[in-house]
Amino acid sequence: MKVSKKAQSIPPSATMAVTTRAKELKAQGVDVISFGAGEPDFDTPDYIKAAAIEAIKAGKTKYTATPGIPELRKAIAEKLKRENSLEYSPEQVIVNIGAKHSVYESMQAVLDEGDEVILPIPYWVTYPETIKMAGATAKIVKTGKENSYKLTAEQLQSVINKRTAMLLINSPNNPGGFTYTPDELAELAKVLEGTDIMVLSDEIYEKLIYGDTKFVSFASLSADAYNRTITINGLSKTFSMTGWRIGYTAGPLEIIKAMGRLQGHMTQNACSFVQEAAVAALTRQSDKAEKMRLEFEQRAKYMAERLNAIEGIECPEPTGAFYCFCDVSSHYGRTIGGAKIGGSLDFAKALLEQANVAVVPGEPFGCDENVRLCFAYSVEQITKGIDRLEKWLSF
Repeated sequence: MKVSKKAQSIPPSATMAVTTRAKELKAQGVDVISFGAGEPDFDTPDYIKAAAIEAIKAGKTKYTATPGIPELRKAIAEKLKRENSLEYSPEQVIVNIGAKHSVYESMQAVLDEGDEVILPIPYWVTYPETIKMAGATAKIVKTGKENSYKLTAEQLQSVINKRTAMLLINSPNNPGGFTYTPDELAELAKVLEGTDIMVLSDEIYEKLIYGDTKFVSFASLSADAYNRTITINGLSKTFSMTGWRIGYTAGPLEIIKAMGRLQGHMTQNACSFVQEAAVAALTRQSDKAEKMRLEFEQRAKYMAERLNAIEGIECPEPTGAFYCFCDVSSHYGRTIGGAKIGGSLDFAKALLEQANVAVVPGEPFGCDENVRLCFAYSVEQITKGIDRLEKWLSF
């Protein structure tokens, strides 16, 4: 049987692989604590579910325009103006099937064979694969924990060359749990002035920020930044709508039109009645999202404190998203429960098999020194899981 070389070159998602294995063990009756997939443990707010049900009852179950229903594109444009100081017309917005689809499609619309995309470490596991599928090459830039794993203007300047077509920025960051400050983003934007380099700004975690952190959209930094930026967002994290698969992209009109042409031959429109629910999510007043954010903020502080109290673990307190990205490399070289720990893959495998705790290894994120723990779980689950981790490392 023939399988394409491209398909064979794409590994499975590391985050989903961990979650799938944890679910398999749970199905076998094993008491697994999973810190794997980044999925809020809260239910989708009732008013959003009700809007979808009403749309189904009203017969809104047919094809829609490929870029999305006019009401949703308008609601997204208004949201971007109201919350992000971004002036986009509805025609500059396309609705996608989750923000992962937005990333893939925007790269297909912009990148050519031989192009390079500047990709700072740590990166979400899907980024290198979407770059590869677009025929481009990821220009990996090693960051360091001394700068909270954030790309500096000097690093950006040093890797730009004639093949550079795009910079990819994800803030708040998955897996790092860090957030670029407005000044840090402005410095990056300054470096790009006078170039033809596009910016893909993945802002899916924009509402999940903690402490005195201030979020700013990259495209809002200046007129130059606006003209070169593709802004990606969605409803999965803010409104706990992961399974609904609704994301969106805003940017220069020609790029959005190109994405529409691609989408017309790939998936057509996002689910019709889900789009109606998305309109409700973006236009109706509710305190549900803020309540979730406040709960995540408490969990972030608690998980980081617990992890840092364990000998040999370094964990910056997250400023955004819902991940702790901790350095566990001081335990490499040890043998725990008969398993030799040589890196993050070994660490995660042994922890799951011996202590029934699932974490995501850092190697697929470009940081083999680290593992990622998601705190989108109850404090009781977090406590139970970290108790097990602490006990396992004390062997």
